[in-house]
Amino acid sequence: MDIIASRSNPLVARARRLARDRAGEQAMLLDGLHLVEMAVTSGVIPEVVAFAAALLDRDPAAASLATRLERLGCRVVQVPQAVADAMSPVRTPSGVVAIAPAPPCAWARVLAAQPALVVVAVDVQDPGNLGAVVRVVDAAGGTGVVCAGRSADPFGWKALRGAMGSAFRVPLVREPDAVAAVARLRAAGLRVLATEGGATLAPYDVDLRTALAVLVGNEGQGLEPEVARLADARIGIPMRAGVESLNVATATAVIAYEARRQRGARAALDREHP
Repeated sequence: MDIIASRSNPLVARARRLARDRAGEQAMLLDGLHLVEMAVTSGVIPEVVAFAAALLDRDPAAASLATRLERLGCRVVQVPQAVADAMSPVRTPSGVVAIAPAPPCAWARVLAAQPALVVVAVDVQDPGNLGAVVRVVDAAGGTGVVCAGRSADPFGWKALRGAMGSAFRVPLVREPDAVAAVARLRAAGLRVLATEGGATLAPYDVDLRTALAVLVGNEGQGLEPEVARLADARIGIPMRAGVESLNVATATAVIAYEARRQRGARAALDREHP
């Protein structure tokens, strides 16, 4: 195991650069023992992982992970706490920071599973919210996420922390042009639904069992009209009077779990009447 003692080491500089902006990099910054473990379990092997020496001394799980990573051919380095803190972008550093290759973003992966349930996050600029959307899609059994328009980078460190490992399991793709994203999904045979605050159709009023793409926008403006009008139908989530809107991840969860409920009911019918 290598030892890095200086905050001026190029590895520290690269970690700090990745925390600011991944532009030009096919790598991502992971912070925390759990997130690194989730990456490895999902088949994402980091290039390098830095462990604070004090953490290795007191935490058997950290020491075990370091040994596992070395066996996988990953470069593992030991650093003083001050260096670990310099590499970490979080307010309370965990003592584990990794640089790993970002999973491939490919439309083929997003559209591979059928019946598709793809969430298109349009202009979701808060990385924590975007990460939470990815986590919800994973939890509800969705098949992919499209980060469209001006949405945050799903492999930025804040979004990765929000996704809690789901970004390594759920197929993701980035598409700056939301209209082009909708066209591609429709060409693949998916029905397109748009979320809208004033819509009269609720998720449970719509058949969500077929191949489906659901457009969700940011909390402030929702979907732009030119994007929403491309949908086959618009749905809204009934709310008590006086409540203006839901967090985008919460709204996604309501729709995704209703789709899961409907699809589970259909699967049960198929088993009873093959």
